[in-house]
Amino acid sequence: MLARPSIALAGCVLAALLAGPAQAAGRAAAPPSYAERLYPPWSQGANDPALHQGLRFTVPEIDDMPDFHGSLDHPALVIFVGGNYYFAMAPLVRAFSAQHPRLRGRIFYVTLPPGLLIKAMANGGTFTSGNLTFTVAPDVYAAGLKKVQGQIAARRLVPPAVPYATNTLTIMVPAGNPAHITSLADLGRPGVRLVMPNPAWEGVARQIRMALERAGGPALARTVYVSKVADGQTILTHIHHRQTPLFLMQRIADAGVTWKSEAIFQEQIGHPLTHVNIPTADNVTATYAAAVVRHAPHPRAARAWLAFLRSNTAQRIFASYGFKPAPPSAAQRR
Repeated sequence: MLARPSIALAGCVLAALLAGPAQAAGRAAAPPSYAERLYPPWSQGANDPALHQGLRFTVPEIDDMPDFHGSLDHPALVIFVGGNYYFAMAPLVRAFSAQHPRLRGRIFYVTLPPGLLIKAMANGGTFTSGNLTFTVAPDVYAAGLKKVQGQIAARRLVPPAVPYATNTLTIMVPAGNPAHITSLADLGRPGVRLVMPNPAWEGVARQIRMALERAGGPALARTVYVSKVADGQTILTHIHHRQTPLFLMQRIADAGVTWKSEAIFQEQIGHPLTHVNIPTADNVTATYAAAVVRHAPHPRAARAWLAFLRSNTAQRIFASYGFKPAPPSAAQRR
C-alpha cells in the first residue's frame, strides 16, 4: 500500500539526514503528500440515489462504503448485483428512475462479488461492515448467467433468468505498462507481481482460469493461482473491482485480469491505468443475467428492473463501457 502520512513523514526526515547538513539546512524538506486520488472518495456521493443525504462524511481508507448505495429508509426496490459493473449502476438507476418516478430516491443496491451476495442472502440479507450492521431484503439478484441459474435451482430465485449483457476479459496494467505485459503468458514470468480475484467468492476467477489454460495450459494457471500465491507474487483480492485498480495504481502489482468494461471505465475517469487485449482464441465471454428473488418484498418493481435491463436505454449505457447485448437464446445456456 502507499505510505501513510506518518510513514511518509519519517521518510522525509530520513531523506534530509541522508542528504547531509548543507542540503538539509539550505532548504526545508518538502511536506509529506498524501495521494488521495489513489484512494478515491468513491464519487463524493454522486452514485448515491438517495434524495436526502444529510451530513456527507466520507474519508478515504477510513470511513467509506463504496459498494452500498442509497437509503435504507423504506426502499421500494433492492438490487444485489455483482460488483464488476458498479460504475454502470448509477447511470442505470438514474435512467430507470426517470421512467418510474415513484421509485426515485427509493432504490437501494449493493455491488459486491456474487458469492458474497449469496452469503448475505443466506444470512437473511444481513451485512456487517466495520461497526455497522443492517438488514435489507433483496428483490433482484444479478450475476453471471450460470450463477443466477444455480440460485434458481437452489430455489433462492424464481425463474426466468433474464440475460442482458456480455463481457470479455482483459489485462489491466499501470499506465505505461512498466512490466511490459503483452499476453496472458507474461503473467507467469518470475517477478511479475499480480493481483487476481479470489476463487473462493469471485466468479470471474473461474473464467480467468479458463483463459489462462487456453493461453498456456494448466501449467500457466497453476503458476498464477498456486505457485505465485504461495510465494507472494499473486495477491488474491477480497473485492477485485475495487482492489485491483488501487493496487495497480500504487504499483503494488504489475498486472491483474479484469473484465474489459472495468478497464475502460478506469481509463474514462482518468486513472493512470491501461489494458492489454486478450486474443479471442484465449478469451472467454461472460453473460450477465438477473432474476427476481423468491419472496421479494417488491416483485412488481423487480420485474420492471429486469425488463429495463434489456431496453434500448439500458443497452446504450452498457455499450458505453464496452458491454455487448446478450442474445435472447443465452437464457437457454447452462
